[in-house]
Amino acid sequence: MAEGEDESSKTEEATERKLQQARERGQVVHSQDIQTWAALMSGTMALAFLAPGAAERFVQTCLRFIERPEQMQIGFADARAGVAAVLLDVGIILGPILLLITVIVLGSALAQSGLIWAPDRLKPDFSKLSPLKGLQRLASVKSAVEFVRNLIKLGVVAGVLAALVVPLAPSLPAWPAMAVTETLVRTDHILVRMAAGVAATITLVAILDYVYQRFAFLKQMRMSKQELRDEFKQSDGDPHIKAQIRRLRQQRARKRMMAAVPGATVVITNPTHFAVALAYDTEAMPAPKVVAKGVDSLALRIREVALEHGVPIVENPPLARALHRAVDLDDEIPAEHYQAVAQVIGFVMRNRKERVSA
Repeated sequence: MAEGEDESSKTEEATERKLQQARERGQVVHSQDIQTWAALMSGTMALAFLAPGAAERFVQTCLRFIERPEQMQIGFADARAGVAAVLLDVGIILGPILLLITVIVLGSALAQSGLIWAPDRLKPDFSKLSPLKGLQRLASVKSAVEFVRNLIKLGVVAGVLAALVVPLAPSLPAWPAMAVTETLVRTDHILVRMAAGVAATITLVAILDYVYQRFAFLKQMRMSKQELRDEFKQSDGDPHIKAQIRRLRQQRARKRMMAAVPGATVVITNPTHFAVALAYDTEAMPAPKVVAKGVDSLALRIREVALEHGVPIVENPPLARALHRAVDLDDEIPAEHYQAVAQVIGFVMRNRKERVSA
């Protein structure tokens, strides 16, 4: 079968097992733009909150060399001490900023896919060193799409920067006459403004990119009907898979059952351990039908839902236990219980008519 036909045959959504296997190989939804957004946002916050103090410290460092040049010593020891002082100041200025950016970028990566241990990704893959395969990857449709997407994103960001910077051009000729401190303050203001504008743009781009990457990943993980059949055969004997399927079926059945309780005619209880909800329409049903049943905590939940929606609750322990034992969900009650159930439903109907007439 041709490659295009293989792709076109993959019409089914990936199973949880395939997604888990892909995760174990290190294949997950990942958006590089999310990390770019995180780095830019953390950098913007650092500029906004840390830059004023950092700029002041940098100015004081520079003034030591600018205001009193005649007091500077030219000796090797003095030069070494001066360089060490400058490097210390630079470390104090940049350290918190770089630490904040690193923590937030790592957090964004973990938020996307969680912590993954994929030792297979650490193994050397010498096929990636092949120049021919490298050229094939560069010439692929996926690479072309990524290149066009990156060009579009770059153009959008450049447009936003231009819209923010061009209006400031008329004031630039006056900058050389300003004091150093004022120039640094204005530069900080412009940088914060530019970073905020780009951050807003990258936020939108990152959201769209994550949606696209998730769509592309799930499309890549799609399976053909044959793959689904093969996986089912492989997992059919797996007790964990069987238990998971059974648990999912029970959850769905319980959810469907609880949704039917508000429309029940009556709930029969024993009163604490058993609860059976019956629905009966004299025109559409030949006999009452069990729409929900449960014991202990599930019986309690059935009673709670019935109370919330005004469904009558009748205590009849023998009948509740008998119906729970003898009748499956969505089945009609057997003939031997007609009389007892008819008495209960008749009692409910009479009470309803009395309330209406009152």
